[in-house]
Amino acid sequence: MSYDNTVKVDELFVQWDKPNSPGCAIAIIQNGQMIYQRGYGMANLEYNIPLTPNSVFDIASNSKQFTAMCIALLAREKLLNLDDELQKYIPEIPHYNQSITIRHLIDHTSGLRDYLILMFFAGMIFENKYLNEEIIALIARQQSLNFEPGSEQLYCNSGYILLAEVVRRVSGKSLRVFAQEHIFAPLGMKNTHFHDNFKEIVKNRANGYAPKDGDGFQIDMSFHDFCGDGQLYTTVKDLLLWDRNFYHNILGGYGQDLIEEVTTPRKLNNGEVLSGSFGLQISNHGGLKIIKHGGSWTGYRSDFIRFPERQFSVICLANLSTINPTKLAFQVADIYLENDYIEDILKPIPRTISSINLTVVELQPKTGFYYNSKTESIWELEIKGEKLMAKLAWMYFQLIPIDTNHFKSVDNEINYDIEFAEDFTRMIVKIDIDNSIKTYTLEKMLDSPKDLWTDYLGIYYSVELESKFKITLANSKLYFHNKGYPPSHLRVAGKNLFLIYLNHVDKFEFVRDREGQVIGLYRCCDRVRRLYFSKQ
Repeated sequence: MSYDNTVKVDELFVQWDKPNSPGCAIAIIQNGQMIYQRGYGMANLEYNIPLTPNSVFDIASNSKQFTAMCIALLAREKLLNLDDELQKYIPEIPHYNQSITIRHLIDHTSGLRDYLILMFFAGMIFENKYLNEEIIALIARQQSLNFEPGSEQLYCNSGYILLAEVVRRVSGKSLRVFAQEHIFAPLGMKNTHFHDNFKEIVKNRANGYAPKDGDGFQIDMSFHDFCGDGQLYTTVKDLLLWDRNFYHNILGGYGQDLIEEVTTPRKLNNGEVLSGSFGLQISNHGGLKIIKHGGSWTGYRSDFIRFPERQFSVICLANLSTINPTKLAFQVADIYLENDYIEDILKPIPRTISSINLTVVELQPKTGFYYNSKTESIWELEIKGEKLMAKLAWMYFQLIPIDTNHFKSVDNEINYDIEFAEDFTRMIVKIDIDNSIKTYTLEKMLDSPKDLWTDYLGIYYSVELESKFKITLANSKLYFHNKGYPPSHLRVAGKNLFLIYLNHVDKFEFVRDREGQVIGLYRCCDRVRRLYFSKQ
């Protein structure tokens, strides 16, 4: 291990490595051995407890690979078949036009609507205690699917909640108990469990945090019992043992063919190879194969990246919602594997741009939300520190003025060239990727009142959610009111089409009858498509 490498790694985490900040625990693994491990920042700000490699984190969706392994082991024991219909084990799930199999759930190809979005749509507060039965009932009330099973791959938490229930009904044991007996105990993972009782005391737990308005931090943790899609508590030291098993499997006595099964992606109905399976995502970085998964829930973030061809892994577990463990884990890998890469890796592009100075008054008309209906991408432009900043999905970067209405991005992994219309109603975005220019136009989402907006006012009800919401008009703006959440501003995106942007695009498509009267709407987003609400 190079001393210079560890210094470079520590530099990546320096902004959290202090006694008044949450942070991360990392593990760097080579050939089954821990070559570096450290904690940066605090596990508990109230009692000044620092993070260490023994700190226990909620790893959120990284949990899915353990749920999937439980199903794989049950299949090996002939207690189920991966191609069985889901309803064989959970008969309350309705029969749709096409069959959903256990394998569809594992592969994220079931077409089921995502229960977390359904909960949000229904106004169910995540902090409340819900029983597994309530979540399954919510999934079971859905009368249609997002797509035909096996025709697409779309990340779906519902599938893994149902897989956990399959484990319980087939084995007669909870997911927690089954995983303990068949995975954690055999591997010696003594500080790992599915956290199916939110009241339980967990020794060495790192609290989850989020930034507080103004300054400082506030606690941001999960208070529910259902698990399978998440809720695995573990440490970087325990995950070392899990990592080793991928090279020398001892689970169930099945050898490496079990590992081969869970790390070999299957295909869609049309023959397209999936991006991953069994709670793992498979791609490449620097020309090397990687097997990984990330996690994001409340104040916890995680990523676990394995380079199997080099028997090298990086684990990054964080207890602050604003930390990006995926980016950090790749940066750590780049330090150690730079000479192993056979392809160039994409890095942020520091560019020197000949720019002009614009005042905040001149920048202000360019702020707002911009939407492209074909790609369904939304840009949010805002002024921060007298600079024009762009927020696009997980990216946040500065736009430098080249001319009054011409801007370029800086210090971002993608080059964006942006020109605003003279009336600021749209912007044309050019993207330079691999010396190829792609162009698309985004329309500014309007705030001005329309004569027909009164048509949209009223209460809307969903049978599938057993929930309703209200749309009102105030200060020349439409607002959406859902129980448990503050009002949200509906922005015009087209005829009878409005959007809310809450880290994802939430789309409202109003439906009119032959006389032109609004009779309902379809509420849509990436993981829940065309959920109907009737106007009351």
